[in-house]
Amino acid sequence: MAKKKEVTVEDKLRALYDLQLIDSRIDEIKNTRGELPLEVKDLEDEIEGLQTRLNNFNTDIENLETAIANKKNNITEANTLSKKYSEQQKNVRNNREFDSLTKEIDYQDLEIQLAEKHIKEYQAKIAQKNEIIDTAKEKINDKDVHLKHKQDELNSILEETEKEELLLNKKSDELGKMIEERLLKAYERIRSNVRNGLAVVTIERGASGGSFFTIPPQRQVEIAARKKIITDEHSGRILIDSQLAEEEKKKMSKYIS
Repeated sequence: MAKKKEVTVEDKLRALYDLQLIDSRIDEIKNTRGELPLEVKDLEDEIEGLQTRLNNFNTDIENLETAIANKKNNITEANTLSKKYSEQQKNVRNNREFDSLTKEIDYQDLEIQLAEKHIKEYQAKIAQKNEIIDTAKEKINDKDVHLKHKQDELNSILEETEKEELLLNKKSDELGKMIEERLLKAYERIRSNVRNGLAVVTIERGASGGSFFTIPPQRQVEIAARKKIITDEHSGRILIDSQLAEEEKKKMSKYIS
């Protein structure tokens, strides 16, 4: 039975840097989109909010129109009763009955006046809401045009990079599975804590990449020896020597544009 090959520290460093190269390229692709995905989402949310507001106003108008119809029915009923009481006044037997019917007629007239007043109020509210609806529709149309432009722009970028990004994500997953969980979590934690996403960096002019703090010569010798995983005491990044970096860049060039 063949003996399983031991995974050395150098193997781990190479796998980590390969993963860093792939993830950095994925970051570059995402950066080409800039703020477009957020802008598209914001516009979609804004349009949805305006549409909800529009629907609410339309519901309000429907309710007001129903209320107007009810008031018109009340007026019709009041007119019918008023005529009925007027006819009955012609056949009364005494003043008390006549006065009682007069009060009923006056009451119905007041009901008609009140209903007409309410109808005017409801109609004014409908006119006001229709103005707001027209303004909201204009805003939605403007936002729709703007959204389409942003979506087309984003889709164009996505079409250009989709195939490459899928390949890179697949390779990133493959590399991630090759790295022990503890080390992978450390790599991901460092990446999330640094602005440029670089968790694995080379020594440049005696300092770790992206840092101004000089690394002592003895430390640089240890890094070049590749016998243990060494991190920058200031940034927490994993350090590798430039020769290893160049070798892995050449190897991974088929994946990175």
